[in-house]
Amino acid sequence: MNGADVLDIAQEGIWVLIKVSGPVMLVALSVGLVIALFQALTQIQEMTLTFVPKIIAIFVSLFIFLPFMGETLSDFMGLIAERIVNLG
Repeated sequence: MNGADVLDIAQEGIWVLIKVSGPVMLVALSVGLVIALFQALTQIQEMTLTFVPKIIAIFVSLFIFLPFMGETLSDFMGLIAERIVNLG
């Protein structure tokens, strides 16, 4: 395995990381933005109002996106295993 192979695997790993974490992070970002807007409009500065809806939204999005996340990670693991087999 040479340096180009290592860089290819690292690049693919970064893209897999972005694909797996992206949907959940976008949900958290959008829920946080809506809550911040609500707090700014109503001037309610309650800390639990910030965290509880975000945590619930993240858990729901994890249940929704879990099959996609598992498939993406499984495909990446298959690619890594194929490269390991082709080494020897």
